Amino acid sequence: MTVTGKQLGLACATIMALTVGTTAQAQDKAFTLAAPEALVDSGLLGYILPRFSLKTQVRITLTEPGAAADAEFGTTGVVAFQGPDTVWHLTTGEDADARRFADWLQSEVGRSTVDSYQVDGAAPFVTQVEVAQVVAPTIYEGDAKRGEEVSLSHCGRCHVVNDTNRMNSIGSTPSFAVLRTLRDWEDRFQTFYVLNPHPAFTQIADVTEPFRANRPSPIRAVEMTLDDLDNIMAFVQGIPPADLGAPVQSMDQ
Repeated sequence: MTVTGKQLGLACATIMALTVGTTAQAQDKAFTLAAPEALVDSGLLGYILPRFSLKTQVRITLTEPGAAADAEFGTTGVVAFQGPDTVWHLTTGEDADARRFADWLQSEVGRSTVDSYQVDGAAPFVTQVEVAQVVAPTIYEGDAKRGEEVSLSHCGRCHVVNDTNRMNSIGSTPSFAVLRTLRDWEDRFQTFYVLNPHPAFTQIADVTEPFRANRPSPIRAVEMTLDDLDNIMAFVQGIPPADLGAPVQSMDQ
């Protein structure tokens, strides 16, 4: 195959462009890191950053939070370490060196470097961080007013639902307000029809099996739909838990 001068020139130009780009990337080896004043003043960054740079030849320039930076310590991103009284996270952009620093922090060497930093013989930062899981409460969006009506009609036979039926319930059954004090109140209300004695007289449309002909409900059956149950949950979530007073103290306390 014969290569023309023009083709050869284009090939050489392409190789030179790739070489220049690669060389520029190789010579970059630097990134900017934003960090709050409290973290800078702690001395940790002054301890770990030179060690990272010595190992990788990557130069790090510190800047203030909010400024344009390739990486930033703050309260969002990947958990990096904890201390004092703060869980520090690290976010990174597209810069390869910033990502390399993030990977180093998560490595055994990086974690060991953070853990080894000491002030007056104590280690103020640790990489073994237990992050608490925040669980948002469930919000039931049924018709609370309808839920109150269904509760009074069906549950009010035995339970005190509110002041309306306070004198018409069975004293041995807990009121709705008392049930609201239980940690598992949601499960109890949502699955009440499988908790004794309810299965003997409760029918939830499209959920529970019909009563057998030879074993009908001994009392007038409670018949509900899943929509009724959603409405009850919307109503019950708005009931303040009963104030049961302080725990009973033992005699030796």
